[in-house]
Amino acid sequence: MATTLDHISKGRAILGIGGAWFETEHRAFGIEFGHSPGERLRWLDEAARIMRGMLDSEEPSGEEFYTTHSIRNEPPPVQRRLPLLIGGGGEQRTLRTVAKYADACNVGGGFANVKHKDEVLRRHCAEVGRNEAEIERTVGTGVCVIRDDPAEAQRVFEKLFEGNGGARPWQDQPVGTPEQIAEILRPYLGIGFRHFVVGFPHPYDTETMERLIRDVVPMLEA
Repeated sequence: MATTLDHISKGRAILGIGGAWFETEHRAFGIEFGHSPGERLRWLDEAARIMRGMLDSEEPSGEEFYTTHSIRNEPPPVQRRLPLLIGGGGEQRTLRTVAKYADACNVGGGFANVKHKDEVLRRHCAEVGRNEAEIERTVGTGVCVIRDDPAEAQRVFEKLFEGNGGARPWQDQPVGTPEQIAEILRPYLGIGFRHFVVGFPHPYDTETMERLIRDVVPMLEA
């Protein structure tokens, strides 16, 4: 599927995977969920190795969890190296899998948490002999709301969670004026994060989407 998308998009596909967390969704589709997070992360590690090999025109085989035998991916992707992005911040398994196989990672939880996870990733890269600069850092910022009045931004933020029933992932999400949003996001630039994955739950806040591009991005690029 990723290779097909890469051809359709003329070489712009990114294959994003993770260790899975939503058991209800797995049950709905009849997909095995595993017995523990540790088991799923072992699946992830082997799957990442197989996917990376297939995308690189190798013929990988499964070892412990997958029954592939010298599997081939033909035709190959348009990109010489189709990026494999792994989401998650597990320090013992997930970030080590990132260090071994990924071209990009995605973590979240606020700046202090992201900075710590990045330090862990760098250690894993050193241990497995990977150049950490080869891995693009992306950060999930949480939900973003931009208004000229900080109190109004907070009100809109609270209203969003009333409607979708979701829990707030963490406290310091980007909510406030354009200047405040830029101040929240700017520290990530200092530790090498250039790719922000911004949350927009339903009902979609088009004002924030527009102002993020029009008002905030120029501040970060200045």
